[in-house]
Amino acid sequence: MPAADTRSGLLGFVAFVLNEALRVDGVALRRTADGRLVLSFPARRDRKGQDHPILRPLGDQARESIERQIFEALGLAEVAR
Repeated sequence: MPAADTRSGLLGFVAFVLNEALRVDGVALRRTADGRLVLSFPARRDRKGQDHPILRPLGDQARESIERQIFEALGLAEVAR
């Protein structure tokens, strides 16, 4: 993994199946500057440098639910708190 990625908190990538209907790949697992674990969802960047999400949770409650389930599945539930 490139040093710039690890300096930005990148720990790795996860893939998961959502509601037994949709496989989600390319979700980054990151550690924030204050030590929290978070998921970063994939986006594409246009020529002007603006990011356009490919997919994303529809609000904080959805994001927290997805993160909680992923962290539990990875055995990181205690670390994420």
